[in-house]
Amino acid sequence: MNAGNAAILAPDLLGLSTPALILDLDVLENNLRVMQARADALGVRLRPHVKTHKCVEIAELQRSLGASGITVSTLAEARVFAEAGFGDILWAFPLNLSRIGEAAALSGRVELGVTVDSLTAVEALEAADTPFSVWLEIDCGYGRSGVPYDSGRVVELARRISRAGRLALGGCLTHAGHTYGADSPAAVAALADEERRAMVEVGRALRAAGLEPGALSLGSTPGMSRVETLEGVDEARPGNYALYDYTQTRLGSCTVGDCAVTVLATVVSARDGSGGAIADCGALALSKDVGPDDPPHYGRLFRDASGGELSDHRVTSVSQEHGRLSGRFAIGEKVRVLPNHACLTVAQFDRFEVVRGRRVVDRWKIRRTRD
Repeated sequence: MNAGNAAILAPDLLGLSTPALILDLDVLENNLRVMQARADALGVRLRPHVKTHKCVEIAELQRSLGASGITVSTLAEARVFAEAGFGDILWAFPLNLSRIGEAAALSGRVELGVTVDSLTAVEALEAADTPFSVWLEIDCGYGRSGVPYDSGRVVELARRISRAGRLALGGCLTHAGHTYGADSPAAVAALADEERRAMVEVGRALRAAGLEPGALSLGSTPGMSRVETLEGVDEARPGNYALYDYTQTRLGSCTVGDCAVTVLATVVSARDGSGGAIADCGALALSKDVGPDDPPHYGRLFRDASGGELSDHRVTSVSQEHGRLSGRFAIGEKVRVLPNHACLTVAQFDRFEVVRGRRVVDRWKIRRTRD
């Protein structure tokens, strides 16, 4: 337990002030073990994406089980985890040219990989005259960012990085984010295999051009849940698997029992006889991710605030602090919500209330700074 928490923790989760972000430690620990074992069985290093939890304690658990390095979305995250003793950090986001000076300062202290997908970014790094480990982002079909894997620009940019005096090609990375739009586990598996084959092709093309590709890196939580082989790939970077969420249950990545994070809320308003109660689980608790269901909603409620099975009730609309619930509830009643998107939900809170069963055992800080 973190020092100083014992005197302020509620003994039972239902005694917590709300809204509260509940982290089930038993479930978390099992998720981490299962994914590490899966990465080991597939023959790849596991470099977890810590943007999901933004929590040093969780990252330390991942490292203790065998994770090799971490992935971050922001330079602020990189600094936080560097200060906590993590020395191998991949900033898996297209380089923000306004932050090159800060990245240079950090790369002098830890092994920091920066990500590019344009000649402009490479030239900016070269002009900084600082040693950088540069990772080339590959688009394997998602279409968000990155160089198309079958484009001649892959070799062109990799050659330019390799020829730059103080730059080194650390690796090539991709993310099959379109697995989140798959309509079946089989479709997820097919997209995950396409992701793998795209990276194998990138490695082949670079070696044929006389260039070493560095580490070939991929991964999403849905993909890692279904992919059958990662032959030819060096590492995987799933993040959501630590916590899971309602969307992952619908994708077939996990069951409801694998979801480690929930939001505890209190009913604050209930019109007599009309249903549609209001609880303190608005957008600043659950985010505005409407999830995979039709009609859309902002989270599913459990039958009981202690957890267990989901009910048919949902958070049907949100404003900043208000969450409207389907069904009838009494003022003061506690409800437990499974969020659609754990990553965005976690980013709304300052801390996890860590529980084993209903017993509150600790409080862990969420490092969500943007500075």
